[in-house]
Amino acid sequence: MNPAAENTRFLAGRDTTASPVRDFLRSGSVRRSEWVILSFLVYAVALGVLLPVAPSTRHLVTLINVAILAAYPALIVADRAKSTIAFAVVRDAGSLALIVLAYREMGWFAQPHLAHTLEASWVTWDRVVLHGGLKAAIESFGPVIPSILEISYALVYALAPFAVVMLYVYRRREKVDQFLFAFALTVLLCYAQFPFWPSEPPRVVFLGQDLPSYDTVFRRFNLWMLGNYGIHTSVFPSAHVAGAFAAAFGAMRVLPERPWVSRFLLVTASLIAIATVYGRYHYLSDAVAGFLVALVAFGVQRFTAVPRLS
Repeated sequence: MNPAAENTRFLAGRDTTASPVRDFLRSGSVRRSEWVILSFLVYAVALGVLLPVAPSTRHLVTLINVAILAAYPALIVADRAKSTIAFAVVRDAGSLALIVLAYREMGWFAQPHLAHTLEASWVTWDRVVLHGGLKAAIESFGPVIPSILEISYALVYALAPFAVVMLYVYRRREKVDQFLFAFALTVLLCYAQFPFWPSEPPRVVFLGQDLPSYDTVFRRFNLWMLGNYGIHTSVFPSAHVAGAFAAAFGAMRVLPERPWVSRFLLVTASLIAIATVYGRYHYLSDAVAGFLVALVAFGVQRFTAVPRLS
């Protein structure tokens, strides 16, 4: 081979300006879902500066998020170099883990609010619906339907991982980013609003009022989960409802050849929406707003170009 040609070939296969930052910013290196999540981490840092939160909270959020932003290029460079299924799984699981972190950080930004003006206006619509026949219809078969609703509500945390697993099972891993983009956009749009709608759930503000007639073991589990792992920043919009419908809409989009998956998720999301109001976890306005956020994110996913998965 001509030495000059060989040298050109060598240089063509070598990026003399390669760096983690360059790889991080290169088109296709960062998934769309990751851009959404990383952008939210930047937003959370800015929010910590703008809100009247304790300096320790502001510093903690800044430290965690800046560390993640600084470390992310290394993960992407490693994934590009190795390109193994293990790194793909780490990135998929990491995206879901960062969404959980975003939820926790919004909880750290909770502000004291003694005046429950928002809740007083929202509960009016709840009582119209509940006492207008919904509560009686749900309890017409005893604890059966209330139990189904509470089980569905508990499943909300597993819906997105379930959808991702189904994409792996049906060998459509290249669609994971497309699904996570819509899911992350939906849920993080809800989280981003929490500090601006300070509110508490109806079971807390209106203690002992409009509660379900059946205190099932499933309800006690949900109350335990919320009591130990919930946040007290806001209930509007309902991220439970938004995330559930986002999982259903996302599966509908990325796995149309397996309609049972999206149908299962859609039924579960509908039951969760009812459970949030019946169980007094959320107000009707929260559930409606969460559904609308999911619709908006689904529209963004549908009408924007989807780049090739890295």
